[in-house]
Amino acid sequence: MSVREIPMYIDGQPVQSQSQEWRDVVNPATQEVVARVPFCSAEEVERAVASAKEAFKTWRKVPLAKRMRIMLKLQALIRDNTDELAALITEEHGKTLPDAAGEVGRGLEVVEHACSITSLQLGELAENAASEVDVYTLNQPLGVGAGITAFNFPIMLPCFMFPLAIATGNTFVLKPSEQDPSSTMRLVELAHEAGIPAGVLNVVHGGPDVANQIADHTDIKALSFIGSTHVGSLLYNRAAAAGKRMQSMMGAKNHCVIMPDANRSQAINNLLGSAYGAAGQRCMANSVVVLVGEAREWLDDIVEGTRTMKVGPGTQRDADLGPLVSPQAKERVERLITAGEKEGAKLLVDGRGYQVEGYPDGNFVGPTLFADVTAEMTIYREEIFGPVLCVVTVDTLDEAIEFINANPNGNGTSIFTNSGWVARRFESDIDVGQVGINVPIPVPVAYFSFTGSRGSKLGDLGPNGKQAIAFWTQTKTVTARWFEPENVSSGINSTISLS
Repeated sequence: MSVREIPMYIDGQPVQSQSQEWRDVVNPATQEVVARVPFCSAEEVERAVASAKEAFKTWRKVPLAKRMRIMLKLQALIRDNTDELAALITEEHGKTLPDAAGEVGRGLEVVEHACSITSLQLGELAENAASEVDVYTLNQPLGVGAGITAFNFPIMLPCFMFPLAIATGNTFVLKPSEQDPSSTMRLVELAHEAGIPAGVLNVVHGGPDVANQIADHTDIKALSFIGSTHVGSLLYNRAAAAGKRMQSMMGAKNHCVIMPDANRSQAINNLLGSAYGAAGQRCMANSVVVLVGEAREWLDDIVEGTRTMKVGPGTQRDADLGPLVSPQAKERVERLITAGEKEGAKLLVDGRGYQVEGYPDGNFVGPTLFADVTAEMTIYREEIFGPVLCVVTVDTLDEAIEFINANPNGNGTSIFTNSGWVARRFESDIDVGQVGINVPIPVPVAYFSFTGSRGSKLGDLGPNGKQAIAFWTQTKTVTARWFEPENVSSGINSTISLS
């Protein structure tokens, strides 16, 4: 099998990097090297930014309707190429093909939302705000935007960034994850096939040096980041020091509350899918279940369901979860499982040392379940990012809310109940940015904003929805008066009155 060499994308063309530093991209189910990705030089990053800066001069003036038609073409191309994109995701990330296709669909939602740019970017108008004075706003693009994405959603996360940034008239520099870049690069090719002009969308690759250069660069006006809390906090501070607008969507510890009045099978099935799907490598995965009152008696059913989850390579369509993205990720998850055991959590299902027939070298960790977990334990304090579910029991809804609100993260939470009063009370009192009611992973549809909070988010504005339009534009307010040709001035007005 030939090994792909991942190019940069600059000035509308794939460009081979001249870097001396390259990394292997590995199929996590087999350890087969499927591609090589460069760590771009500072000069190559500078070239990409310069291309975007030059393209902004003309792109910002392209009519909204033309930008809309490009997005319409892009959404059609993504839909037509879903299977190809999903296969590339599975090959380099490891998630199952149905899950990968679902990811493409969630990314497609954002592009579809961008197709409404002709109404999304409208300003406001007050006619005759004062005598013959009109006041109106213009929502104008910022300039060069940039995005840095994590490995776990190589299609969806770039779609959270560049479609709306470009549709609002900005140009863009994207740095995808070096662990699984091929599907992202195919998405960029489709974007150019849809009609995005040269220089409007550029791609560079690399690690911390490239990310820091992007954060520091004075020609980049806004930066969107999705990834770990450690990296996101560092980049947020660097970008802010450089005077740019910044959003960091970061780590999480998501809780699923199950009330005893919930539909038992529905709640448990949804919990298991959200906890173990994609091998737990989702920032919105429910890694903690809080069983309230008599729902603690459902633990045996959760154990049984955990043991029925099927592990296999992502190409095995009946598999519930695939491998972790790398041997390092596997080692870390298994180390945290060991820590949980040592710290006194009750290990009910152990996924360490999991073997899949025919794939002896895969990064597999089986579904793992802990009971008797407390807030002081490492497996609760850290984001495991693997197929590990922690069970916490409380007596009341009040205790559940208090327990969740004490966690420093606020990305997502969910509750399963048949009581409207309980659901409304939960959504009102919980201090978490995204809430699901009988929905296990409450990632909102793309025309609503992604609204993680507290330790999971830095910056006032999140991706998608109205907040994304505000993030990628700046408001210019115009106050205008037009005099009649024969109007005679009534004299000097030295006050600030508009009368």
